Amino acid sequence: MATPRMDITSFVGKLLEQDDVDALREGVKVLAQAVMETEVSGQIGAAPYERSSERIAYRNGYRTRRWDTRVGTIELKIPKVSAGAYFPSLLEPRRRAEKALHAVVVEAYVKGVSTRKVDDLVRALGIDGISRSEVSRICKVLDEEVRGFLGRPIEAECPYLWLDATFHKVREAGRVISVATVVAIGVTQTGERTVLGAATGPSEDHQFWVTFLRQLVKRGLKGVHLVISDAHEGLRQAIAKVLGEASWQRCRVHFMRNLLSTVPKQAQDAVAAIVRTAFTQPDHHSAMAHLHEAARMLEARFPQASELLEDAAEDVLAHLHFPREHRRRLHSTNPLERLHKEIKRRTRVVGIFPTRDSLMRMVGTLLAEQDDEWQVSDRRYFSLGSMTKVDALEGGEDPKELLAQIA
Repeated sequence: MATPRMDITSFVGKLLEQDDVDALREGVKVLAQAVMETEVSGQIGAAPYERSSERIAYRNGYRTRRWDTRVGTIELKIPKVSAGAYFPSLLEPRRRAEKALHAVVVEAYVKGVSTRKVDDLVRALGIDGISRSEVSRICKVLDEEVRGFLGRPIEAECPYLWLDATFHKVREAGRVISVATVVAIGVTQTGERTVLGAATGPSEDHQFWVTFLRQLVKRGLKGVHLVISDAHEGLRQAIAKVLGEASWQRCRVHFMRNLLSTVPKQAQDAVAAIVRTAFTQPDHHSAMAHLHEAARMLEARFPQASELLEDAAEDVLAHLHFPREHRRRLHSTNPLERLHKEIKRRTRVVGIFPTRDSLMRMVGTLLAEQDDEWQVSDRRYFSLGSMTKVDALEGGEDPKELLAQIA
């Protein structure tokens, strides 16, 4: 009996791969029923109404179960046995969805389609719908893939490292909280972008950043020359502690927002114009001189802005120690902001995530998808020739000497 059972099962599998779903539904049902009858006969040792000395149990009626497939929802009559239990090999225990539908739902989830829209999608396929809990359960198949991606070894050196956080709502202990999702991306020695890691936690907590960075180092992160991030409390200290040889570039976009928040709205355009003249300078020495001059000009009317400029001058100009070809992309976290924007677009339809694991499942899958796109792209983020200049630190005067000269 084993041979015909395998033949029928194989044929059903091939049938499910066909595209003409309307013509196949009834055929799949008949063949699936035949597979189950054959399997039960083999399990109990006898065909229906057969007298056999090898019989170990009897058929005991049927139970109905709906089977969701690409050809629609099929009502199966699953045989019951008097001793033991029987579960069809065509199905997976505790899962109504056939693997093809499985893939559809997972892809829809990852693409940011809301649960209601997923439900409409499966109805359009001729299936009776799917619950929110079933969507979440189905999507757990992504967990192993996400863990593997976020925990993979980091083999290439990454001279440039971007760090940033975005926030999502998660339900915990009966209440909704805002959880930070931090993402790290890097550029390798060959000028290619790569996603290095992600985690959830308190973005302002020093120990959290230390743990996150140490995990990156443990996985192989090395050769970091410049870290670009916002001025999260505790992050800079964590960078100094874990990546002591790396310089820190304070995100210029966030810095300007912080600076302009210290002056009246009617004066913001003028202050921004004064400060931005420093950012157009061709080298670190000239830019530093312009920032100090801007701070002097603002001191009388806007002392808080002046003080912030003086304190942050070296941090917002750190990228000028690096090759000229790279500077436009090194002065801010914009490369990560665009990635976060896409994550937000896709997670917005979910709204409130039921757990942190479900949040990381979606974010991790999106990051893996983005990393795949970067790896197959025929365009480098920075040219291979320009990356050879990183170690030389073009324009790399000693910041302390420059400050002494300007003072």
